[in-house]
Amino acid sequence: MERPIDVLNNAKGKRVLIKLKKGPEISGILQAMDLHLNMWLEQAEQVDEDQKTKLGTILIRGDNILYVSPEKNE
Repeated sequence: MERPIDVLNNAKGKRVLIKLKKGPEISGILQAMDLHLNMWLEQAEQVDEDQKTKLGTILIRGDNILYVSPEKNE
């Protein structure tokens, strides 16, 4: 049985969707993370309804994250 942290470790190098506590959703390729769920993303974009804003390379502090989901492969 996989633990939640294992699911995120398996998502390294893949696109994830992160919902922040203050509202916005961020999509990007997960490069690295730590046990505090601080996450380093490449090719990050802020997703707002019909609009995407490119952010590039970012680091998100784990205490700002509401949830993280690996995006489905299509």
